[in-house]
Amino acid sequence: MKVLAAMSGGVDSAVAAARAVEAGHDVVGVHMALSASSDQRRTGSRGCCTVEDAQDARRAAERIGIPFYVWDLAGDFHDLVVEDFLSEYAAGRTPNPCVRCNERIKFASLLERATVLGFDAVCTGHYASLRTEGPDGAISLHRSRYLAKDQSYVLAVMGPEAAARSLFPLGDMESKDAVRAEARERKLGVSTKPDSYDICFIADGDTRGFLERHLGEAPGEVVDADGQVLGTHRGTHGFTIGQRRGLGIERPAPDGAPRYVVDIDPGTRQVVIGAAALLSTRELVATDLVSFEPIEPGRRVHAQIRAHGEAVPGIVTAIPDGEELLRVQLDVPLRGVAPGQTLVLYDGDRVLASATLERRA
Repeated sequence: MKVLAAMSGGVDSAVAAARAVEAGHDVVGVHMALSASSDQRRTGSRGCCTVEDAQDARRAAERIGIPFYVWDLAGDFHDLVVEDFLSEYAAGRTPNPCVRCNERIKFASLLERATVLGFDAVCTGHYASLRTEGPDGAISLHRSRYLAKDQSYVLAVMGPEAAARSLFPLGDMESKDAVRAEARERKLGVSTKPDSYDICFIADGDTRGFLERHLGEAPGEVVDADGQVLGTHRGTHGFTIGQRRGLGIERPAPDGAPRYVVDIDPGTRQVVIGAAALLSTRELVATDLVSFEPIEPGRRVHAQIRAHGEAVPGIVTAIPDGEELLRVQLDVPLRGVAPGQTLVLYDGDRVLASATLERRA
């Protein structure tokens, strides 16, 4: 196959590209320049698509022996990921920008360009597995063998069509140490490069500061569940459901128990705080369903709402039909559910579907 290898400049994508070549594919490497600043520098493990990253990707491609290009997707990234992140927080929701990046950049914009140029598939360094199953050869997405780094959660939104045109060569790796060891064996200079973490386009890690700079201040009240004013804030976008610190309250709860953000209302500019018990729910309600296979009410599933969170057992009670939304009844209460989070449904290690949480029941 003719394969386009997305090379971030890190060790994972470099080893993935090398493995694709070793598997006999005709591979071309491409680095996606996603930063609006062409001279952005890297700070330790923070930052995205910096000058150093592009240079590291180029050197890895040269070592592997494949052609290499840099594609400027900064405009797409800003419009489809960064702006979405800002608008979701402004609406009192909690988005996952990594999910949006995989959906809209790596497996939409990138795959679209690859198709136009005649490539058969896109290869990335994600930790997930693809399998061909059943008599019709359907492609299914599974958790990585290395569960600590599993990225099937953020990939679930890609859907079966994009999955059928993707390669994840690291899905069978046992550990990150094994990936680094293979990189050393292949004499790839990125073998010791630190992993990036946090939100890639917020290089200093200050999410609240980033939101304030872009959304401005919109002062409001911090209230309890009865509407009693306990303090003030500079903007609802500075809060997420389940947050405990930085609440801006002037006095502790009467019983001395910790209090958490339990609701956010951008319309009234109110942040509601309350006891931990108010954070738990046993029903998930979601929209924007992307399924890898048909799902019917009564299907037993495991529901996951965070990239490395626990998958909680439950049962599908309703699927999107007209005005009806996806509903999942959980066997046990789940804490910290927030609108805008991504819900992924699993059957064992196999991804069934992805959706966006709308509200707690």
